[in-house]
Amino acid sequence: MEPMDIVGRTKEDASLPKATMTKIIKEMLPPDVRVARDAQDLLIECCVEFINLISSESNDVCGREEKRTIAPEHVLKALEELGFGEYIEDVYAAYEQHKLETVDTVRSGKWTNGAEMTEEEALAEQQRMFAEARARMNGGAIPPKQPDPEPSLES
Repeated sequence: MEPMDIVGRTKEDASLPKATMTKIIKEMLPPDVRVARDAQDLLIECCVEFINLISSESNDVCGREEKRTIAPEHVLKALEELGFGEYIEDVYAAYEQHKLETVDTVRSGKWTNGAEMTEEEALAEQQRMFAEARARMNGGAIPPKQPDPEPSLES
C-alpha cells in the first residue's frame, strides 16, 4: 500500500510537472551547472512538501478566522507563522504581478465574462467552438469562423 499524504492521496497523485520544475531549476542556476536527476527529484519533492505545509497552515489560519475559503492573506499569515516572514514582501509582489497579468489576459479577449455578448452571440460562439472541437477530434478541417452578422436596424 502506498504511503498517504495529508489529504489522503498517494504521493504520485500530488506532484509537480517534472518538465516545468526542471526548467525552473535550470533558470535559477548558472549555465555551466548541471543538476543530477536524483537532485531534481529531491527538489521537486521538497516543493511538494512545502506546498503541503503552506496549504495546511493556511487552512489552519482560515479556520481560526472561521472562514471556509483560503484567501491570499491566509497564505501570507501562514508564511509568517511558519517562519518565512522574510519572503512575504516578495510573495506579495509576485501575487500582485500575477493579478495584473491575469487581468491583462482577461481584457485581451482570451477570457471574457460574456457581458459584451448577447445571449444569441454567446450561443453562436459556443456552437462554433463545438464545431471546431468536433472537427479536431474527427481529424477534419476546422470550419472557417462565420463573419459577425450586421446588427439589424429593426428596433
